[in-house]
Amino acid sequence: MSAPPSTLPAPATVVAQPPAKAARRVPRLRALDGLRLIAALMVAAYHYGGRDGEIGEAWGGSPALQFPTAHEWFAYGCLGVQIFFVISGFVICMSGWGRPLRSFFASRVSRLFPSYWVAIVLVTAVFALPVVTYEAVSPSDALVNLTMLQQPLGVDRVLGVCWTLWAELRFYALFALCVVLPGANRQRVVLFCAVWTLAAVVAEGANEAWLDLILMPEYAPYFIGGIGLYLVHRDRKDVTAWGIVGVSWLIGQHYAVDRLWHAPNPDFFSYRSSFAIIAVVTLGYVAVAAIALGWLNRVDWRWLTTAGALTYPFYLVHEHLGWVSVAALHRGLGLPSWATFGLTVLAMLVLARLLNRYVEEWATPLIRRKLTGR
Repeated sequence: MSAPPSTLPAPATVVAQPPAKAARRVPRLRALDGLRLIAALMVAAYHYGGRDGEIGEAWGGSPALQFPTAHEWFAYGCLGVQIFFVISGFVICMSGWGRPLRSFFASRVSRLFPSYWVAIVLVTAVFALPVVTYEAVSPSDALVNLTMLQQPLGVDRVLGVCWTLWAELRFYALFALCVVLPGANRQRVVLFCAVWTLAAVVAEGANEAWLDLILMPEYAPYFIGGIGLYLVHRDRKDVTAWGIVGVSWLIGQHYAVDRLWHAPNPDFFSYRSSFAIIAVVTLGYVAVAAIALGWLNRVDWRWLTTAGALTYPFYLVHEHLGWVSVAALHRGLGLPSWATFGLTVLAMLVLARLLNRYVEEWATPLIRRKLTGR
């Protein structure tokens, strides 16, 4: 089953880390959990009504016919990925600060893989059912997908969203080697951001595939921006950190417009305004900055922790299983488009809760203990 690029990155445990000199414990950044869920719902809206392709087959026609006005807004949902990457930069810098490499590696593996493995098996099994019209990947390709390395190997993807996980893995590797391994401190993190920014720009200019593969010039600004915002979280008066954020935003909005904007053309599914693209990217940065500065500390509702926990498994399963749900509800049962849309999102959230409760809550700590030897 070859899937088109879609969109999000994997979440991490989002607990604010105080500066080294602070003795008191800082409460959990629940607003960041909420922002992650909003980004995931943006991506779901894009997949269900903001693009054509397999979802059009599920609806029995173009989503533009199902959502004559809303599909233009849904088309901006793909920018949820850029917001995810900014959040990831913030969280990975926070979780890697003061942590040895082995512990960092164990936390990433134990967080990424349990739900991912189950999602691979679940989607492969559902797509193999005779009543499902979508084609499953070969058994060999499905097994390779369990490694999360299918994209560089040129293997068909079980999950369309896994391209973002491949970007996340490369970011984790760069951060681990350059920051976590020698020991995270402000000077080293600033140097990492500066060197990666310059190297990514050089890679773009060089147009060398292997440099693009390593340095990810299209995605690097968002990860770097998130790292800069974590430095702001530690010290809001850090002018260098604000500079990192500003440069990353300037480059990031360029890539978003360059990849997503086109002149009005009736042959395209939808038209995205360049100003709206810039606005969505900017709002993502502003939202994370507001959290970093503590402006949203009052957004401390406990249910946001659960919402954050659902984000990753929801992200994994919502696209492909969403096709099946849309086809069953809309074409099978004849439900209206908006009812199908809402029930499909709800069904994927329920499935995400099941994965969180019965897979992640026991497998994640178990794997972490095994990898750390504790």
